[in-house]
Amino acid sequence: MLDVRAVRAEPEVVCHGLVRRGFDDAPRMIEELVALDGERRRAVTRGDELRARRNEASRRIGELKRSGRNAASAIEEMRAVGAEIQQAEATARTAGERVQELLLALPNTPLPEVQPGGPEAGDVVRTWGEPRDHPFDPAPHWELGAALGILDLPRGAKISGSGFPILRRAGARLQRALIDWMIDLHTREHGYEELRVPYLVTGETLTGTGQLPKFADESYLVERDGLWLIPTAEVPVTNLHRNEILSAGELPIRYVAYSPCFRREAGAAGKDTRGILRVHQFDKVELVRIEMAAESRTGLEVLTGEAERILRELGLAYRVVRLAAGDLGFSAALTYDIEVWSPGVSQWLEVSSCSTFGDFQARRANIRCRPTPSGKVEFAHTLNGSALALPRLLVALLETYQDETGGVTLPPPLPRLVGVSRLEP
Repeated sequence: MLDVRAVRAEPEVVCHGLVRRGFDDAPRMIEELVALDGERRRAVTRGDELRARRNEASRRIGELKRSGRNAASAIEEMRAVGAEIQQAEATARTAGERVQELLLALPNTPLPEVQPGGPEAGDVVRTWGEPRDHPFDPAPHWELGAALGILDLPRGAKISGSGFPILRRAGARLQRALIDWMIDLHTREHGYEELRVPYLVTGETLTGTGQLPKFADESYLVERDGLWLIPTAEVPVTNLHRNEILSAGELPIRYVAYSPCFRREAGAAGKDTRGILRVHQFDKVELVRIEMAAESRTGLEVLTGEAERILRELGLAYRVVRLAAGDLGFSAALTYDIEVWSPGVSQWLEVSSCSTFGDFQARRANIRCRPTPSGKVEFAHTLNGSALALPRLLVALLETYQDETGGVTLPPPLPRLVGVSRLEP
């Protein structure tokens, strides 16, 4: 969440940052927040003054009683002060709760280098490789997958409804091999610690990373237990250090985790309905970093490069897009999308979003660090990125490496991992 002190000190600056990302309610919400924060602080000050007055009255009552004098008026005064204290506390509590509601509803402000605008204003910062030139019209993955016997959409829909695909035979093995290979690469060569995390989490956990309260409608809730299915491993992994103070020697913390991801995609009705481009359950390997504030920007470049390496190893053409402010996720201050070219659907497909959140998530989850042994405690910075998300990676592989017969030749290192070098229709 945003730092209320920063909002209080420079409300116009914070409001401008929110407006840059297209958050139209910013002026009204910031004005209300500043007013309520002032009301809360005045009530707290008034309560402190009244408690001091009550203490003084209590002292006088004691003196009057010890001297045998009548203390009735002093007692009545103390009762009246007590009622005022209760009123001040109630005012402070009500205003404070509303301040907290507003802070939880406000998105992060973009870093200065993030340009204004929506999805069309994203800036391509680099590309790698050239899209493969097919001497025939490439088939889309849903046709390839059905002919290869590795993708079963009708039976997935029969079991769970649309958006729940089934991978079969070599398709299931290929996806499992990709996950294992990516995790091994990140742990053995990039220095990440592997985690196996719960797929059901509390509301507090989802609030810590910014999914709640804003995106409750996008998430699956197990009402009886009050637990939520995770939309990404970022949620449990980042919250691993909730309410902790980390030492400088522990940072940066680098975690990699595989998980299935569950998303209603309530706001995406009618988009990418064919195949497996947009589904309600998918697999993803996630990278999470916790950094000192001074290192988070550099850490984002490193993390993005680690995600890019997967695509280079597979020989897939891709581009890195720095998102404009209006296209940022709720918690992000700066995001790079990594998009791979997929010829069968003729689209650049996002397979990773790599973001720095600054201290936005850390404030919500109370993740702090101590830069030096005797230094002042401050909020850490959190970062995350997919490395990579499936099944769009699978889509790009199938559509890129298909041939005229409908077969798919697997690029290195997949033949060794999958056990076959070619998928035959």
